[in-house]
Amino acid sequence: MISARGVARAAVVAVMVMLAAGAARADTHAPWPTDWNNWNDPALWVPVGNPGNAPDTRYATPGYGAVAYEYNIGKYEVTAGQYTAFLNAVAGVDTYALYNTDMSDTGLGSGIARTGGGTVGSPYTYSVATAFTNRPVNYVSWGDAARFANWLSNGQPTGDQGLTTTEDGAYYLNGATSIAPLLAVTRKADWKWAITSEDEWYKAAHYDPTTGTYFDYPTSTNSEPGRDMTEATNPGNNANYCDTDFGTYPIDSGMATTVAGEFELSHSPYGTFDQGGNVWEWNEAVIESYRGYRGGSWADIVIGLEAAYRGGYYPTYESYYVGFRVSEVPEPATLSLLALGGLAAILRRRGR
Repeated sequence: MISARGVARAAVVAVMVMLAAGAARADTHAPWPTDWNNWNDPALWVPVGNPGNAPDTRYATPGYGAVAYEYNIGKYEVTAGQYTAFLNAVAGVDTYALYNTDMSDTGLGSGIARTGGGTVGSPYTYSVATAFTNRPVNYVSWGDAARFANWLSNGQPTGDQGLTTTEDGAYYLNGATSIAPLLAVTRKADWKWAITSEDEWYKAAHYDPTTGTYFDYPTSTNSEPGRDMTEATNPGNNANYCDTDFGTYPIDSGMATTVAGEFELSHSPYGTFDQGGNVWEWNEAVIESYRGYRGGSWADIVIGLEAAYRGGYYPTYESYYVGFRVSEVPEPATLSLLALGGLAAILRRRGR
């Protein structure tokens, strides 16, 4: 099943303008890392252990979520601030169009502005509005996400978009920008950072290691989430998605996305945030002529958050409701953390 395109842009903008002054903003969120661009900081990712878990076969065969190895996954969606650092490192001359001018939109975009001439003598520079720094980046294609993962794999270098920065790493891209070449790309065996596979994403979102079963929603529950930014109850069960009643939409003072970890009491069993709602997240699945995405968005109704719902679109597609999250193969020093992952998950569940 492929997601509907969400709400028409003009209608969304009109509603957001009308509600900008009326909705209250919550003042709490999950603890943030000190440095969002230090990808070695465990505050940016969570370990996912329990290798060899069984797949979820309730909605499809052979099912989703079975992962044979230990891995780390981003605790949050990649933020506008993180993507801005990426652009400043490799997009002075933006050879492969990693920047979409709609990113500068502070209504539907992610508040990333660009200045400069885009040449070696007058390179582009990028800045992000303070209110958007820790909100998810959007208007990114699958190819953009793959180049970001390659950049992380290469140690976040500065330089032109080439084999040592964006075109090789987890994926050999070498200039691929059109649909067919991007569909043919596969993860390399020696990957370090990558776009999440569909199974990696699904396991981190829905698998309960204490019972060996799967939740319907990535908020550690089988009950439909609410949209309460104040998280008045603990445990919480809330996410940023579109209600059919436009009178309560969008939920964050007229801003489309919410900040990373806004729903601090509504984490997945492993401890990720916002895998339900906010922005759809690209994954590696190939679905006919599409790359997969999961999780729903601020512009779609609650069905998109469900484990049963599988979406996708062309890998060149860029939209105000699509972003991504990354996964990492753990360094040997972090394997001990993964060994404790099941225990940590058990403690979190008992605390709920």
